[in-house]
Amino acid sequence: MEDKTLKGQLVKKIFIKGTITAVSGLHIGGSNLGLSIGGVDNAIVRNPLDNFPYVPGSSLKGKMRSLLERLENKIGTKQMGDVKYGPYQNLSDPETNIPKVFGIASDDEKVDEPVSRLIVRDCHLTKDSRERLEKMVGADMPYSEVKTEVVIDRITSRAMPRQIERVPAGTIFDMELVLNIYYGDDESAMLKDVLQALSLVQDDYLGGSGTRGSGQVKIKVQPPEIKELKDYEAGTPARLMEGIDIPIEIRANGN
Repeated sequence: MEDKTLKGQLVKKIFIKGTITAVSGLHIGGSNLGLSIGGVDNAIVRNPLDNFPYVPGSSLKGKMRSLLERLENKIGTKQMGDVKYGPYQNLSDPETNIPKVFGIASDDEKVDEPVSRLIVRDCHLTKDSRERLEKMVGADMPYSEVKTEVVIDRITSRAMPRQIERVPAGTIFDMELVLNIYYGDDESAMLKDVLQALSLVQDDYLGGSGTRGSGQVKIKVQPPEIKELKDYEAGTPARLMEGIDIPIEIRANGN
């Protein structure tokens, strides 16, 4: 019998680390404010302190969730501004863990359990990729490339070009996710959902213009690590989990 007094107690944290490699140019949109005349139409997001591009955790998490929802045919219908079909938020649905893992946007006082178990960190450039981008010769813009796309009028054949800034293919980002496990959670099922979502992103695309060649990525995942209550009390570091079945296409060792 489940002990209701333990509901909401944090049991452990699972750390999922790896890398995201841009196989094709990667465009994750930033702000175009302040761009001078002659600048690109669609700029990438950059760290304002050093101007290097990065992958926001919100972009990766949102893509993971949306693809998993499509796979499980779980689509939310709550109107959110101009968005009619948004995140699936039925916490009581026994067929899926998506709302628990990825969270819900709710002010419902009846919600009496922790939500959004998954933390997705911003993905910053690896040291090698930073150095490669700094040495890049003939770059269109600092640490990036500019891809010109053209829309053709079907009647007059008049062309309307637009420029999209992209992180060059071959750029690698460090990735870190943290999965919080609470008392009563189905740990194996939740971890499986996270790993499956990463696999889906790899087979789809990340960022914008994915159907036009941008955003193909290669994701590599290292064996997950855990820290339990006893580890925090003793001050011991995270340790490797055992018996974890990482999908072969995203295993760090590739086999």
